[in-house]
Amino acid sequence: MEDERQVPRRRARWPLWTALAVVAALVGCVLPTALVAGRLLDPPPRSAGDPAPGSDRTPDGPAARLAGAIGAQLDRQAEALLRGDRAGFLAVAEPAARDDLARQFTSLRALRVAVWRAEPSGEPTPTPDRPGQWRQLVTYRYCLVEPACTPSPVLAGTRWRAGADGPRLVAVEPSKSERTGTRPWEVSELAVSHGPRTLVATTPDQRGRLPALLAAAEAAAVVADRYVVDGVRPDRYRIFYAGRDEWRRWYGGDRPEWTGGYVVTVGGGHHEVVLNAAALRSGGLAELLRHELTHAASLPAGGWSGESAWWLVEGIAELAGSADRPVVGYSGLDEVRRLVAGGWDGGLEGLAPAADAPAGRVTASYGIGYLAVRHLLDRYGEQRLLAFFRAVVHDRRPVADAAREVFGEPWPTLRDDCVAYVRTAAG
Repeated sequence: MEDERQVPRRRARWPLWTALAVVAALVGCVLPTALVAGRLLDPPPRSAGDPAPGSDRTPDGPAARLAGAIGAQLDRQAEALLRGDRAGFLAVAEPAARDDLARQFTSLRALRVAVWRAEPSGEPTPTPDRPGQWRQLVTYRYCLVEPACTPSPVLAGTRWRAGADGPRLVAVEPSKSERTGTRPWEVSELAVSHGPRTLVATTPDQRGRLPALLAAAEAAAVVADRYVVDGVRPDRYRIFYAGRDEWRRWYGGDRPEWTGGYVVTVGGGHHEVVLNAAALRSGGLAELLRHELTHAASLPAGGWSGESAWWLVEGIAELAGSADRPVVGYSGLDEVRRLVAGGWDGGLEGLAPAADAPAGRVTASYGIGYLAVRHLLDRYGEQRLLAFFRAVVHDRRPVADAAREVFGEPWPTLRDDCVAYVRTAAG
């Protein structure tokens, strides 16, 4: 989930609640857009090959030549970033832009950026309220740590001033994709620690949390790796620990108030985890990390959407979060009991809690998902459970077809067995 609000303490352990920002953050979400008054908006339809509005309508006109010159400056900047040349990275910009760029340089280097490519998207357009300046959309593609990764794309607006010695960068505006929102390194200085399987990042004022975060993340990665269903482990689990302001800014914010963490798909097959620092004041870090990293391990490269399989997606993550504890040790059982006793209809497909759901209802929803998945695990084993997950979530097969194919059972019968197990465990 995303967004930082003051999250009230629900009980001694912060529940593993995740609104799965990943549901809407799909690969390809960085769509062509037009920049208007500093905001990225969807453009009107244009015919293939049409130049940008307001540009010279010839392929060798002033706008096209300026785009080429901007591209050359972006190439120089990319080369400087990758070799760690801060002065070279800032050299393409005017003084007013350098503080923001310096912060971005520091954060990307701390994240160990391994690939950085920047390409003009379309042609620049004049800025009416800023004579002599041009707006240019730029697609940035990046990898962290691993140079052989499939890069993640970011579309951002930039402003340039044309001059006799070439274009100079005036400003870079944070990306505003409605699906992924602004990446942490675009707007925050980051302190980062790296391990063999994870990287953890936060703001400098919370640098002291990094050793504990990294240790917990590395331990959680060992668990999450068991839940890879497509044979491809994440090259690194990326975890961002968000304070109050960062929770509101990173990836667009605006998460349900009960959110403790979330996963967002950023393209290139990469998922990033955000943890709500306020939610972890009373503990629960290890459990929450196991839950969220399991989402990053188990979900499709392009993300996931839909509510009918919410119980399965969250049930798998809760299973990992519970760390093989017996069912009687699951901390959400009291809330499950209250929901079952209060007239739960036995449905799994509509289990996802609303954004304004009360704490008990949220915990019970996750608990029922956990118990249903736990029943499938106990009855069929981990290999077949993951095969079922892959068929439903990755291959988007109807649950009835997947149940028949993987378990050899009709889904209505199997669903009734899962519900009976939930009622028995809650009894």
